[in-house]
Amino acid sequence: MAAIDQLLRTMLERGGSDLHLTVGLPPKSRMSGTLAPIGDQPLTAQVMESLLKEICPEKRWQDFLERKDLDLAHEIPGLARFRGNFLYNHWGQAAVFRQIPAKILSFDELKLPEALKKLCHLNEGLVVVTGPTGSGKSTTLAAMIDYINSNLARHIITIEDPIEFVHPVKKCVIVHREVGEHTSSFAAALKGAMRHDPDILLLGEMREMETIKLALGCASMGMLVFGTLHTNNAPKTIDRIINTFPAEEQNQVRVMLSSCLAGVVAQLLCKRIPKGRCAVHEILLTHEALPNTIRSGQIGNIKSIIESNGNEGMITMDNSLMARVKDGTIEAKEAYMKAANKSAFASLLKPGDLDGGH
Repeated sequence: MAAIDQLLRTMLERGGSDLHLTVGLPPKSRMSGTLAPIGDQPLTAQVMESLLKEICPEKRWQDFLERKDLDLAHEIPGLARFRGNFLYNHWGQAAVFRQIPAKILSFDELKLPEALKKLCHLNEGLVVVTGPTGSGKSTTLAAMIDYINSNLARHIITIEDPIEFVHPVKKCVIVHREVGEHTSSFAAALKGAMRHDPDILLLGEMREMETIKLALGCASMGMLVFGTLHTNNAPKTIDRIINTFPAEEQNQVRVMLSSCLAGVVAQLLCKRIPKGRCAVHEILLTHEALPNTIRSGQIGNIKSIIESNGNEGMITMDNSLMARVKDGTIEAKEAYMKAANKSAFASLLKPGDLDGGH
């Protein structure tokens, strides 16, 4: 057993989701959103290097030493998989490991909005699942791919860094490709995927301009493309995609995006009552007014499209938060902290809720 496995096991036993390793500090775990130590001894530089090197193939280790960053997956057979990120910081080498649940949770288990099933049945277009780091984007996408795998016969190619959820054989043919292991980059894998006859592409992250451009191209060519971004709502997601490109290309990108954007699902995690966490969503679906809104750059109108089409399954983040407060899933203070329009939640707060400098 690798030495780091004991730390990972301890983290899981205590209900943690992320393991943080930094030289000079004891190992820490994130539990219900809060970091807490899971050991007494600060990590030395020598121990850190030993922990990381033991689970890293030699070629990848050399890449890490050169680039100072590395993403990889680690598995404890029969227990769990983890997404690891090795990095350098002020004190030397460091790492963060996030648990990838061994079981792919279903739509019903995650209580995902029914509108997301509409996106799974599409034949083409770009669907962007967004949210800050640690908001459960990968878990939601895994549930959507699992729904497709259970109900439709499709050829799915996933391109990830690293591979997170490994889907079992059901109705679909699913090919998992890992950047750095099976392909040199997201862009190279996307170019190859165009020749592999996929129905659906899943991109772990749309980071660079070339990747976003290729994703738009694949969606325009008749494929269903799922991708992720680190944005908080639908208008910011559309702005982010367009603003990734230089000014002289933005009109062309608006035209491409207006013709192929099929949906945006923005997601946040909130502290659930009495414990655990739950996801809340902002959902934008395709609508007759959407293409012209994107082409004309009137991104501020997207909120109105969402608000006026609730019967289609669209919903703003604030309305999702309000619904969770009203059904007793989350506290008003939690919704207030995450809301865009805080005044709508202020009257629900209890005395003292905002004490402490928030």
